[in-house]
Amino acid sequence: MARSVLTPQAQDFPRWYQDVVAKAELADNGPVRGTMVVRPYGYSIWERMQADMDARIKAAGARNAYFPLFIPQSYLTREAEHVEGFSPELAVVTHAGGKQLEEPVVVRPTSETVIGEYLAKWTQSYRDLPLLLNQWANVVRWELRPRVFLRTSEFLWQEGHTAHATEQDARAYAARIHEQVYAPFMREMLAMPVVLGRKTARERFAGAVNTLALESMMRDGKALQMGTSHELGQNFARAFDITYLSEQGRQELCWTTSWGTSTRMLGGLIMAHGDDAGLRVPPRLAPVQALVTVVKDGEGVPAAARQVLDDLAAAGVRAELDDRTDTPFGRRAVDAELKGFPVRVEVGPRDLAEGSVTVVRRIAGGKAPVALGAVVDTVVAALDEDHRALYDEALAHRDGRTHDVGTLDEAREAAATGWARMPWADLGPEGEARLAESGVTVRCLTMPDGTVPPADDTPGALAVVGRAY
Repeated sequence: MARSVLTPQAQDFPRWYQDVVAKAELADNGPVRGTMVVRPYGYSIWERMQADMDARIKAAGARNAYFPLFIPQSYLTREAEHVEGFSPELAVVTHAGGKQLEEPVVVRPTSETVIGEYLAKWTQSYRDLPLLLNQWANVVRWELRPRVFLRTSEFLWQEGHTAHATEQDARAYAARIHEQVYAPFMREMLAMPVVLGRKTARERFAGAVNTLALESMMRDGKALQMGTSHELGQNFARAFDITYLSEQGRQELCWTTSWGTSTRMLGGLIMAHGDDAGLRVPPRLAPVQALVTVVKDGEGVPAAARQVLDDLAAAGVRAELDDRTDTPFGRRAVDAELKGFPVRVEVGPRDLAEGSVTVVRRIAGGKAPVALGAVVDTVVAALDEDHRALYDEALAHRDGRTHDVGTLDEAREAAATGWARMPWADLGPEGEARLAESGVTVRCLTMPDGTVPPADDTPGALAVVGRAY
């Protein structure tokens, strides 16, 4: 039913995306251009993402902290490559309290500089290392072409920052976050297949010596960078004097990393799984896994619906009751489809008289009568099955639109509808620059077996090429 209220994906994918964001009540545009208001339903999905990711980050040894929103401008100028990379995006405060500030302050675009200042303060000895920090915060990067969740001037994220005694330890930790925190979270919770790889020098994070990325394909064939983990070498340690006294009694520079994911993942979730009926939320992530809906009032119907709700909750299913019988049932069904609730249990007088309810599955599609005594087992099985099905569908979509090519022209042609893969040795920085002229970029370098190349010039490395958000 919801197909009539959304622009079809095949007709206008960007318009479809905007329709879903608005009509599924995920977010709205903020009062300042480029900002967004995340509505309660959208924020409930973000909270689920945040809670699961936070547990994984803590299991990797990092602890949460919080650092100021305002950063002295002088901090950013200490690391020249970093400030150059962010200069066009900076929001700078020059006046406050009715007068001009002695030194302008920057609204944080990322926190390497301010956290670097405190890493230097807190790191004295090898015994203090590794120092593993994470913060959940908002950041500001002035966006010229905003799109809710994907590119906004202010967005929510987590950013990790660590200091290590050796290059090997820093490199291993950046890889650990990449491979053991981000990748399984995206695959297991978001049901999104991701390609793990390293960014080329052209695409690397400003100030980093290596950037590890996770790329996912959207339903229109474009790529979305879902998260990154950066080896910063000793660039920031040198700029902020992050040193430690080694076990041998020598002052040594630390090696640092930074890594982050953001509300951009919510945009990716919409575009990777959504269809012409709206959002499809992976069951493990869904704030509401099963919506128990009273079709219309009748003898025993409200009580039966509440009992189904209680039984589902007792089985660990996140369930919610919709008993708004003063709102037409069709309108409520459309709303549930738009919001992507994985399962809907419809309780009405006719089915109840036969001792059953109707179970509607958003991901697999279809509806079927189910005996009251079998509702819980049916819903639990459906949630598990549909989560796997959603991942498998996204994986098949990505693989079906990824083509191995040997020339730049073939890469451009493949990138019109999906991704191309070609040997990095054949493409190289020169070919990468030529592709970029037509809006096609190297998303990452990866090995044929899906592992991450240890260096840009690793023999056999493949460039994953496509158009991106």
